[in-house]
Amino acid sequence: MSDKIFSPRAPEPVGPYPHARRVGNLLFLSGVGPRKRGGGVIPGVTFGENGEIVSYDIEAQCLSVFENIKYILEDAGSHWENIVDVTVFLTNMKRDFHVFNRVYGEHFAGISPARTTVEVGALPTPIAVELKVIAKID
Repeated sequence: MSDKIFSPRAPEPVGPYPHARRVGNLLFLSGVGPRKRGGGVIPGVTFGENGEIVSYDIEAQCLSVFENIKYILEDAGSHWENIVDVTVFLTNMKRDFHVFNRVYGEHFAGISPARTTVEVGALPTPIAVELKVIAKID
């Protein structure tokens, strides 16, 4: 049995997919970025006159991603401590990995999920980080 999860607090998906799917006692989150719900504001991103990214703050984006993940987990009946696997997508590994790794360590201390981090050329919206998460549901 598989259930689709839509969180009323997380940002709206940018495509035809749910925030997560529940299969048995596992919760598979779709890629979660830092956008805010209702308008697509991206914390830490400064845009130029033509809509191009002028600068971004990777720490602000990470904190927003973590908040969005917490919303989805809680709305699905799980919680942060139940995360068992994380896949991280960064658009600039060289520039952002050390900051991401520090912020990640502060928020995942004691949880120790498995983790993979990869660099990608782009993400679907003008963001620098996205996480794919698997969690258990008690």
